[in-house]
Amino acid sequence: MSDVLSPDAALAAEIDRLKAAFPKTRELYREVCALLFFRYGITPTANRLYQLVRRGSMGTPTAVLGEFWAELREKSRVRIEHPDLPADLGAAAGELVATLWSRATVSAEAALDALRAELEAQRVEAQQSVVAARDELGRTESALEQRTAALLAAQVEIRELDKAQAEGHAQRQALEAELGRIGAALAARDRELVEVREGFSRDLEKQREAAERAEDRLRATEKRALLEIDRERNTATKLQKELDDATRRADRKGDDHRRALETMQAQVGDARHQAGVLQGRLDAIQAENVRLQTEVMTLRKAEARAREARPSAALAASAGVRKAPRPTRSPRAVPSTKPATRRKKTV
Repeated sequence: MSDVLSPDAALAAEIDRLKAAFPKTRELYREVCALLFFRYGITPTANRLYQLVRRGSMGTPTAVLGEFWAELREKSRVRIEHPDLPADLGAAAGELVATLWSRATVSAEAALDALRAELEAQRVEAQQSVVAARDELGRTESALEQRTAALLAAQVEIRELDKAQAEGHAQRQALEAELGRIGAALAARDRELVEVREGFSRDLEKQREAAERAEDRLRATEKRALLEIDRERNTATKLQKELDDATRRADRKGDDHRRALETMQAQVGDARHQAGVLQGRLDAIQAENVRLQTEVMTLRKAEARAREARPSAALAASAGVRKAPRPTRSPRAVPSTKPATRRKKTV
């Protein structure tokens, strides 16, 4: 805001100063007339004087204005005094000079009014330019604030995207680690199954040498066990392939890692369940082997007692034992394929 007062504000300040300096109403009106005419070049009128001063009645500014004009005309009258000039000629010469002075004054006032009008127009144009510049500055500041707000919002969004990307990367790494642990557990389970099969084959070979009559049943049991193991191994291989497919799908579709993880967990649960079933079957087969070994030992003991009772006919007794009917017992059931109840290992 400019520190320079407008003409109206300056005039009001001058009038307030005159009100304090001239408490009498007529003197105040006379000073206001002189202020308007001589300093501001404004022709005073009774209405304008009353609006500015607002003291006394309407007749007071009218009377003071008449006295002001009379005094001004009296002071502006030119008197030409010369000892050789007649009185009427001197008065006429004075009137002529006064007329010339008045016309010159009017012409000067007209030029001054034109100059004031031009200055006023320039002032108004300058004020309009200032207002337009302020409006443009306001629009520029608003646009700048909007762009600043948009920039801050974009920066916040970029930080959120970076955070989301970091979280996604961490989740993907966790998923890959989980898949690695699952693969390692399946590989360990496969190795364990291979070791069990190898040990079971060795045990069957030893039992085959000790019990020839149980060889067929043991071979059939081994074949069934091998078929079950192969079937489970195929299942585990299939699950491993599905796991690999799920891993590749997880690599291609990072955004579906949660559903893929749930699917893989379900498949791993099935693999654990099937491994438990296989372990139960192996336990049943081992129990059957133990029972057969016990049965062979019982038969051998019976054969030894028979040999001691009839040492002279050992070969016949041995042949008789081979052909003798089996002891009365419940028929041996085929090992159950139901899974043995056991505690699942946590992968």
